[in-house]
Parts: sequence; C-alpha cells; structure tokens
Amino acid sequence: MAAPLLVLDGVRKVYTRGRIVRRPTFTLKADLALEEPGIVGVVGPNGAGKTTLFEMMTGSNAPTSGRVLVAGTDIHRVKYRERDRLAIHYHQSYQVRRFRKRVPSVFLAPSPTASPLVHLFDEPQFNLQDGYIGFMLDFFRKLRGEGKLVVLCMHPTAGWHLEILAEIAGQFLFVADGGVTRKPDFRALVAEPRFRVYLGPNLTGAAEAIAGSQ
Repeated sequence: MAAPLLVLDGVRKVYTRGRIVRRPTFTLKADLALEEPGIVGVVGPNGAGKTTLFEMMTGSNAPTSGRVLVAGTDIHRVKYRERDRLAIHYHQSYQVRRFRKRVPSVFLAPSPTASPLVHLFDEPQFNLQDGYIGFMLDFFRKLRGEGKLVVLCMHPTAGWHLEILAEIAGQFLFVADGGVTRKPDFRALVAEPRFRVYLGPNLTGAAEAIAGSQ
C-alpha cells in the first residue's frame, strides 16, 4: 500500500524572542495526512502561519518538533538542493526567506523522486485577462491527473476568489489560532464561524451563496 502523499506528523513550529530568556511569540501546530492526489485549498487570516506551513511542507523551514513526510520520506532529512524534487513551493519573491542549514548536506539522503509529488501555490496572482484563470485551473487539474497533490493558498478579497476555491478545491485547510483545521468541502468551510469572521460581512454573503448553489 502506497504511503500518503503528505503527512504532517505532530508538526509544531515555535518562534521565540529574547537574548537571555527566550519567550514564544508564535506557535503553529498541525497533525494531518493528505493521502491521495487532489487539490486542497488553504485559507486563513494574515499572520496565521500559512506561509510558515508551506515552508515546513517543502523543507525550507524546519519544524520545532514533528515530521513532514512526503510519500513516506521525511523531507527535512533530504539533501537541501533535492527537496524540491519531493515538494515545490511557488511563491511571490518577497516571501522567499533563508534559513540556517543545521546539518551538512553530505549527511542527508538523496530525494527518492526526480520530480515533485506535492505542488504548493502561495497566493498566486490570478490575472483577469481572457482565459488566464481557466488556464491556471486546468494546470492544477493536470497536476492532479498526473497523481500529484496541489495545495493552493488564497486570501479572498473578492467574490470571484471564493468561486475559484469552491470550483477547484476538493477539501480545505483553515489556518487560524495557532492550528490547522481540515474541512471536507466548501460548505463545511463556510459553516466554520472563524472563517466567516475572517471573510467579513462583505464576502460572507457571497460565500454562503456559492455554498448554497453546490
């Protein structure tokens, strides 16, 4: 039996501050498994830890504790330059951050795959020109059809952003309050009180209408 495509096994990330006494300033926890190819939507307030979550998934930011397994391989034990052969993070340039490499690459394992199994898109800029959104959605579906896991992070600021999420994602991860909550579909996401607060009154009605039409 094949291993799940992505497992966050008791993952916990803690940021601290202070020269002498280190005090936690931010904590994010996640414990879940995404077993099969598909498209997963990720949403949550600014500063909730969505990009940190993506960085841990792709091996650029080591968790304080726990493991990130991609098809059964601990991505943080793979050679640094080969981690994008397991999971790749597409992000805006201002989000790129560098982290200290704690273990020399020579002591790490090679990637067991030649091309990534998990594709993470961090708030892609959907151009409204004719055909572009359809092109991107078809690209996500193509990856899914090839047996890949697509994780799409969006920060909805318009009703059509919600339409994209409702159309393309089969399930959702809601990142808030230091944790990651899994939702099986768009209706369940809209029913989450914290998600409704996050959207605000201008978009809550649009989300309800989209969920009601499904």
